[in-house]
Amino acid sequence: MEFVVKSGAAEKQKTACLVIGVHKKTLPPSATAIDSLTEGHLAEILKLGDLDFKPGHSLILLHTRHAPVERLLLLAMGENDKPLTEAGFNKLTANLASQLKSLNAREATIAIEDITVEGKSLHWITRQVVEAVEYAFYQFSQFKNDTGKGPGLKKVTLLADRKNAEEVKTGLAQGQAIGNGRNVARTLGNLPGNICHPTYLADEAKALAKKHGKLTTKVLNEKQMSDLGMSSLLSVSAGSEQEARLICMEFKNGKRGARPLVLLGKGITFDTGGISLKPGATMDEMKFDMCGAASVFGVMNAIIELDLPINVIGMVAAAENMPSGKATRPGDIVTSMSGKTIEILNTDAEGRLVLCDALTYAERYKPEAVIDIATLTGACIVALGHHTTGLLSNNEPLAEELLSASKEAMDRAWQLPMGEEYTQQLDSNFADMANIGGPAAGTITAACFLAKFAEAYPWTHLDIAGTAWKSGKEKGATGRPVPMLVQYLLNKI
Repeated sequence: MEFVVKSGAAEKQKTACLVIGVHKKTLPPSATAIDSLTEGHLAEILKLGDLDFKPGHSLILLHTRHAPVERLLLLAMGENDKPLTEAGFNKLTANLASQLKSLNAREATIAIEDITVEGKSLHWITRQVVEAVEYAFYQFSQFKNDTGKGPGLKKVTLLADRKNAEEVKTGLAQGQAIGNGRNVARTLGNLPGNICHPTYLADEAKALAKKHGKLTTKVLNEKQMSDLGMSSLLSVSAGSEQEARLICMEFKNGKRGARPLVLLGKGITFDTGGISLKPGATMDEMKFDMCGAASVFGVMNAIIELDLPINVIGMVAAAENMPSGKATRPGDIVTSMSGKTIEILNTDAEGRLVLCDALTYAERYKPEAVIDIATLTGACIVALGHHTTGLLSNNEPLAEELLSASKEAMDRAWQLPMGEEYTQQLDSNFADMANIGGPAAGTITAACFLAKFAEAYPWTHLDIAGTAWKSGKEKGATGRPVPMLVQYLLNKI
């Protein structure tokens, strides 16, 4: 989608579709100007009652009298002229994006300044509108012979007063970068496991580095990982014909010598559960088990597009978890890169096995902080549903920074507790620890396992099992938590 910022009066715009917000009792400036131009026709239409003024509703008018527009899209903003709540704004942007997608028009103009939200700037509002449009217009159709007719809209103009144009441009740039990055993550997540395997992800990382001089990519193969003692990570890929890869994308755009922030994504490109085989129903969705890795790719694309002055390491621990005669068995004991031994009681708790060695490897970067992102536990879905990402941390200031970013980005996270009482559930009679802690507090004990390998630096774990993809008719990757993570990095500048 092409976005541009333009200054000018709404009532003078010659456009295929002019988008304006309306209240029931008081019309905002753009709507007032249009009503005056149409000699009260807009007010007459609104009095007919065809528009429900609750946010999330809209009305399209065709060939409005005296107005130089082909269509007038009216967005409901409530009864009174009060700013929208965040919830109301979410409904408005979702409806706006849906209506734009259904239009048979090549361009549209949005009077962005008439949309107001409690406690939010024009920059923030612009960014969220752009993100919503980018999200709605995303299509994953490369494997369909008949793709049907795609959306006709190709260009969106954001109308703003000249004095606010720079603020709108900044919001636009951030919204588009986040939207593009999120869609990169969605595409990687949606790709089938026979195409998107560990080597494919490694090749994508190398290709990204070739395009951008400030990014370098290093990929460790299985021999190199074996030499480093990464037996935990390699135990996951043992049953697969696809070799594991540890991918390190190094973005060096900050001060020389500044300690980097490390983002580590779980990249299980397909998860059968291994010998602890999953039920067959919905197993196809286990191609989404690399959505943590996909989000890292999405963030790296976004920060490159924004040219953020920051040092970031994007790491991906990539493997395929398959059953075979070479696969790891329940009861096997492996030695991690840290030297800690792990009794593998369940081969379907494999994400933590690849992440723990990657967390140890991350120490060599002397990071300011490490954030891992993983579709780790079904228990997180039980706890938080599909709306909120689980967050657990060994460092409260880091946790607060991420929680604040999640609120600002409207990409919500919720902090869960950690403690020795949970860690004790990982005790093993035969090794330093077991890889599962029983059915109780599954998300927490998984994080407690990872925390044992993240003692050298501030660390936060994001469990995105409930937020990384949708099932049913809307099946597909969501690209979360790319908005949260990009906002966190923006806040660090």
